[in-house]
Amino acid sequence: MAERTTIIDFVEKYTHQFADHAYLREKVDGEWKVITQEQTRETAYRIGAGLMSLGLQKGDKIALLSESRAMWVLAELGALYAGATDVPLSVNLGEGKDLVFRINHSESKWILVSGNHLPKIRAILPECPAVEKVIVFDDTAFDYNELEPGEIRMSEIMAMGDEFLKAHREEFVARFKSIGPDDYANISYTSGTTADPKGILLTHRNYTANVAQGNSVISIDEGDVMLIILPLDHCFAHVAGMYTMMYYGGSIAFVPIGKNALATLRNVPTAISEVRPHVMLSVPALARNFKKNIENGIKKKGPKVEKLFNFALKNAIAYNKEYYNRGGFVNAWRKPLMALFDKLIFKNVRESFGGRMKFFVGGGALLDIELQRFFCAVGMPMFQGYGLTEATPIICSNSPGHAIFGSSGRLVKPMDIKICDTDGNEVPIGQKGEIVIRGENVMAGYWKNPKATADTVIDGWLHTGDMGYICPFDHDFLYVVGRFKSLLISSDGEKYSPEGFEDSLTDGSKFINSVVLHNNQDPYTMVLIVPDKGSLKEYVQSKGLDPDSRDGKIAMLDKIQEEIDSYKKGGKHEGMFPERWLPSAVVICDEEFTIANKMLNSTSKIVRGKVEEHYADRIAYAYTAEGKLLHNEKNIASL
Repeated sequence: MAERTTIIDFVEKYTHQFADHAYLREKVDGEWKVITQEQTRETAYRIGAGLMSLGLQKGDKIALLSESRAMWVLAELGALYAGATDVPLSVNLGEGKDLVFRINHSESKWILVSGNHLPKIRAILPECPAVEKVIVFDDTAFDYNELEPGEIRMSEIMAMGDEFLKAHREEFVARFKSIGPDDYANISYTSGTTADPKGILLTHRNYTANVAQGNSVISIDEGDVMLIILPLDHCFAHVAGMYTMMYYGGSIAFVPIGKNALATLRNVPTAISEVRPHVMLSVPALARNFKKNIENGIKKKGPKVEKLFNFALKNAIAYNKEYYNRGGFVNAWRKPLMALFDKLIFKNVRESFGGRMKFFVGGGALLDIELQRFFCAVGMPMFQGYGLTEATPIICSNSPGHAIFGSSGRLVKPMDIKICDTDGNEVPIGQKGEIVIRGENVMAGYWKNPKATADTVIDGWLHTGDMGYICPFDHDFLYVVGRFKSLLISSDGEKYSPEGFEDSLTDGSKFINSVVLHNNQDPYTMVLIVPDKGSLKEYVQSKGLDPDSRDGKIAMLDKIQEEIDSYKKGGKHEGMFPERWLPSAVVICDEEFTIANKMLNSTSKIVRGKVEEHYADRIAYAYTAEGKLLHNEKNIASL
């Protein structure tokens, strides 16, 4: 069995092994600054010791709200050295109940925050009575001569740490050496659709185990530079970014921070050209933008260049096929053409990405196979991976030399996996079912939520809620094909759980019997509704309408919409669920969900996959302009 190391063990080992290697790259006052691995460790010491001098105790929770930047990494490592449990918060959270819930539920006593997000914390602090100190990263983002009570500069923390290390270094060393592999490193909150998202408990060993597992399927060369675009509150950016690059002696660079998220995103092309990364972590939405920019750039060069590019692209895609089966005798004639077109066209495309890009790793959402073919053709393969926070997060990934386009990649090792049906029975290779895994990367549970933990981790097996199957001709590869039960996914890759809204709408409305919310990387969420036709008929009759008439059925649809709208702004249920996840289109089902039609399982729970399969045509219709209209003919006919 592998040694059960902590993050502290990990950092101590590799920051000594690669002491003089660049690790963090950040643009400061117009110039790119480098922080070495040794400087990273020393700064973490200073921050951790400073926190201890302020009274931070082992096991204290410390929330972190900031853009992706070097100080995020340094501050989090400092907190971990001091024995704290980090609570990473998304910068997309608005001031209000989303932040308040996470800070209070996690029992955070400390908050680390960048200057840009300090106003959010100041606004909610009166609602967070357990918070003792707010530590602000920046000295100049605000007028810090007027710090509010309980606020302190990070520069002051580090100065306090210097003094603490002079007088109590043994105490500091004893603290970080007392940390065990099963101690909590993070409480990472799910996005959720309810006001009460789940806090995922990830231990020190979860992280170090998953770094080792990730290295079994993908590797980085010493000295490589990774550009971090994904937010650091995601554990994917931690494992595949922070810790993997530390392990290989590589470095991570951050996109310069803008005044807002959009301004930061606009800095990505400049960061790419200046950093010249070897690898990037990406999401499908960003990959699509990259592809569009490449195509627009080619188009501007004129029709002849565009025609040549398209021919070269078609030739390369035909040669590469699904990557694992690229080339072959029949396609041998294409290889010289590929080499020629690469020098004439694709090399210039890669230069726009800095000229050193080896590959992307895509996560968050399923990566369209055509995107994979496109980027491979131009010589910058984009490899699909799969995971979830509860698995810390990497479960599988494609990689250079080991990829099947359309799959989610090779399974990490060591890890056990099985594919199960709705009753929990393992299905044969190649058959679809729920992805269930077991390994040291499986979370410790959900913070203060034993029921959710018991429902999700059963006898050590994590039930992911995602649907997939094992590749029939290569059992090392996994295909992820959608949601198995309830986890949905938006077009930007964010996952969320629909049960809260579904249960609330069903339980709260006498006009609705069953509800299934749907979004599988779509532009908006839609909802499948089994109406209570009896109650609706009584309702329209009370309005003096004939329930069998067209006007009567339109009135029924309006009533159903009214029930949904009660969760939107101005409705009686306003604020119960994030508005962006509420449905924009309604499908009225013409058939009940029953055990007989397999849309309910033996315990009368809705089998989401069966419902979506049965109503696939109606779901597709709901994403058309006509189908999005409430009063469409199919909805009227279903009543």
